Amino acid sequence: MPETYPAPANAAEGVAMMRVNVKILRFDPEKDRKAHWETYPVEAQAGDRVLDVINHVKWYLDPSLTFRRSCGHGICGSDAMLINGRNRLACKTLLRDVAKDGGTITVEPIRGLKVEKDLLVDMEPFFDSYRAIMPYFINESPPPPAERLQSPEQADRMAHSSNCILCACCTTSCPIFWVNGSYLGPASIVQAHRFIFDSRDQATPQRLNIMNQNTGVWRCRTAYNCTEACPRDIPITTIIEEVKRAVMYQQA
Repeated sequence: MPETYPAPANAAEGVAMMRVNVKILRFDPEKDRKAHWETYPVEAQAGDRVLDVINHVKWYLDPSLTFRRSCGHGICGSDAMLINGRNRLACKTLLRDVAKDGGTITVEPIRGLKVEKDLLVDMEPFFDSYRAIMPYFINESPPPPAERLQSPEQADRMAHSSNCILCACCTTSCPIFWVNGSYLGPASIVQAHRFIFDSRDQATPQRLNIMNQNTGVWRCRTAYNCTEACPRDIPITTIIEEVKRAVMYQQA
């Protein structure tokens, strides 16, 4: 492997560059029995994102590298990866925050989901859990002439949980999810919270019953991994505790 590679295409003339070794955990089910590391020396700007560097590896160095990405702006949540041992969005993680000049960054697939190839995981179990909490508005009463109104306080009650982008960073950072795939996981509980505390929704009892099952909120051990991993700064552990209290009040 050559010792140097050209800088990413977005490198600006006269801008200070840094050299990093991008160490990626690779796995091709058609030819590999187990995952292995491959390292790519890259020259990039300190302000580049990890996604820029990974794109550079694929576009210029190794087109066989497989990963998922879409909007590139922290909205779609598709490029969740384990970067330097922590779940992050590659499009929101700046190179200068995870590497020094001449240093190494490690990139792995998120944990707890089957690896399809390289950094690409099977998201279906994650979305199965999401669908299980009925993630849609339910109100059987006749629609009003205008909107179904909320007060600012009522809207604020579900403001944080409405910010979830379903990137799976929280769920795949949870040690309970790693060992028990039937656990709904933090992201699904956050989505349930969004509707449980929606003053206009009428399916709160049904969702609380789902949360009260052995796959629901009581599996949480308050490790705070999910809160630390969330790229949207959602207070996930607090939200889970709020859902636990709501389940208990329903039973009282």
